[in-house]
Amino acid sequence: MLNIRQFLLLLWSFLQRWNLGCGFFWLLFCRGEDKVMQPPEDVVAAEGDTVTLDCTFQTTDPSPYLFWYKQDGTSRPQFILSRVKGDKGKTEDEFKERFSSTLNSTMKSAPLKIQELQLSDSAVYYCALRPTVTGSSRSAH
Repeated sequence: MLNIRQFLLLLWSFLQRWNLGCGFFWLLFCRGEDKVMQPPEDVVAAEGDTVTLDCTFQTTDPSPYLFWYKQDGTSRPQFILSRVKGDKGKTEDEFKERFSSTLNSTMKSAPLKIQELQLSDSAVYYCALRPTVTGSSRSAH
């Protein structure tokens, strides 16, 4: 069973995917004019290729903090990396070799680059500005 935090993260990810985030549930998710945009179309590539997934954002925060997540099948979103400025931030160990991103605060973008594609990379990828989810992390009953 999902706890409330997981549910809100999934809901936010769905809303972000379709650029609906700040139009719905504004009090829960949006700070000022913060917005993340990802192209809605699928990316098709072959094993061994390199792909770049676009992510642009609008924020009033002078030091934006951007996160990338991977969600495959019915599993919950999995943290890949975060970027604070340039390529500074944290990358989960299992993604360090092939996944990278650089936050460009001037262009307001942080594309995710995946090298040497593998079949296991097939998933939905989400980018999000901090805070990604706010509220209680207690389980919903």
